[in-house]
Amino acid sequence: MAYGGYGYIQPGFRPDPEDYLLAEFKVVPKAGRTLREAAEAVAAESSIGTWTSLSTMQHRVLSKLEARVYAMDKKTGLIRIAYPIELFEDDNSSQILSDIAGNIFGMKEVASIRLEDFDAPKKYLETFAGPAFGREGVRKIVGTATRGKRRPHLGTIVKPKVGLSPKEGAKVAYDSWAGGLDFVKDDENLTSHPFSRFEERLVRYLEAKDKAEEETGHKKIYAPNITAPADLMLKRAELVRSHGGNCMMIDVVTAGLSSVQFMRHQNMGLFIHAHRAMYAAYARNKAHGMSMRVLAKLCRLCGTDQLHIGAMLGKMEGAVADVMQIHNDINYDGKNNHWKNIKPVFSVCSGGLSPLQIPGLYKIIGDEAVYQCGGGVHGHPSGTRAGAIAMVQSLQAAQNGVSLESYAKFHPQLAQALAKWKKK
Repeated sequence: MAYGGYGYIQPGFRPDPEDYLLAEFKVVPKAGRTLREAAEAVAAESSIGTWTSLSTMQHRVLSKLEARVYAMDKKTGLIRIAYPIELFEDDNSSQILSDIAGNIFGMKEVASIRLEDFDAPKKYLETFAGPAFGREGVRKIVGTATRGKRRPHLGTIVKPKVGLSPKEGAKVAYDSWAGGLDFVKDDENLTSHPFSRFEERLVRYLEAKDKAEEETGHKKIYAPNITAPADLMLKRAELVRSHGGNCMMIDVVTAGLSSVQFMRHQNMGLFIHAHRAMYAAYARNKAHGMSMRVLAKLCRLCGTDQLHIGAMLGKMEGAVADVMQIHNDINYDGKNNHWKNIKPVFSVCSGGLSPLQIPGLYKIIGDEAVYQCGGGVHGHPSGTRAGAIAMVQSLQAAQNGVSLESYAKFHPQLAQALAKWKKK
């Protein structure tokens, strides 16, 4: 018997991508259940059904709004479900997740289920604001948008993660910018603390940024972490704007995507740097949860301009192919150009990187990313500025097709980085 008394399996159905949100799941049925039975339960619970038939069910509701399982692969457990776009409220990321990533994760009908991917019609995607700046807007701030000046942006995180006073942290930020980096950010768990109150830190870091810009002749970016309840985030963003900042950082998972949308809708003239802290709570398990691809696409819709996608060569999980898929997802226009009017997001590669990984990153992802080293800058034997210089030198070597060992012969900061971090 069909789950809840209604059938949702339609293998011959061919959904029109302009009328349906299409989602892909990886499903392991519970013991004693078939993939078909599990798929039907998922489709029912994520659209109009429940565990039993309903006296209140109307034919027009069933025919117009039921989800349809249109593809199943018994070997891989992959199923594809088409959801009528009328199930989704315009410009509401939370409601998307309540639907395709809601009750289904706790259902007894499945031993495990993972939301792998989704796509939606152009007319629906464009109800979202999307990035205000996007990749190209961030490049314009720094001055790397034109053909002859395109390159990866180089960034760092002030370290240690927490504990420095605003004055101490500003010195670290200044040394990073003065050494040639474009971008400095707070760490994900630094907001406002007795040892570093938000506004004092903001003012001191922006003063350091101005000083570095005047000395180097290059524009710089500081990303203060405004993560908090939405009303407090707004107050902090207003402080950033009033003090002349150009960016705000949000921990998008812990703050919630609706909070990101709220800040995007304020149109404050600040671009949004998105940190993905806590993403792995549901993305790292390859059998159950939700993939980083899904989060990345939602972040693009909600208005993030920069997004951490993984390091590939650093300390964080994520195979090269998986990270590059995320990079492509937040930069492409779609098969039918249906993402074309949603600006591309600047990918950020970060987590356990040092100057030694820069050539490898450059070979894989090229110019269209932010390369971010934390400990790989501040752990340099000669300090932060030397670490920043070594990072710049490593990129120069990669751009010129020269090995780090050869380039280090005439660049002492890079030589010191190699001596400390190169595996024996």
